[in-house]
Amino acid sequence: MPTKRKSKGAYMISAVAEMYGIHPQTLRLYEREGLLKPSRTEGNTRLYTDEDLERLEFILNLARDLGVNIAGIAIILQMRERMEEMNRQMQGFVDYVRTEMVSRMQHGFQQQGSAMVPLRRPVVVVTPTKNKRQ
Repeated sequence: MPTKRKSKGAYMISAVAEMYGIHPQTLRLYEREGLLKPSRTEGNTRLYTDEDLERLEFILNLARDLGVNIAGIAIILQMRERMEEMNRQMQGFVDYVRTEMVSRMQHGFQQQGSAMVPLRRPVVVVTPTKNKRQ
C-alpha cells in the first residue's frame, strides 16, 4: 500500500500509524518482534525514516494482502536480507573479475604492443546423410 511521502525525514509513531491506517500498538509489536527498528530521539521517541516506511509497506503487503503471519514475515525478511547480501557479494566479485580482466588485457597489450583482433575461423557445416539400403 504505497503512500505519498513528500519530504525526506523522520516520522513519529502517530503519524506513521495514521498514514497506514494501523494502530500504534501494531508498530510497537513489529518493533518488539524485530521486524522494524526505528531510531529514537534523546527523549526515547520512535522516529521512522523513509527506509523504515518502505520496510513497513513490505510487511503490511505480506500481512494484509498475502495473509502471512509475524513468524513468516520474520523469515521472509531474513531471507530477503540474505539475498541482498549475496547480491552485493556477487556484484563485488563481478567487479573484481572485470577489473582483473581489464588490467590483464591492458598489461598484455602493453607487452605485445598490439590491439585485440578477433580471430576468424572457418565454419564447417556438417549435414546428415541418409543411409540408403539397396
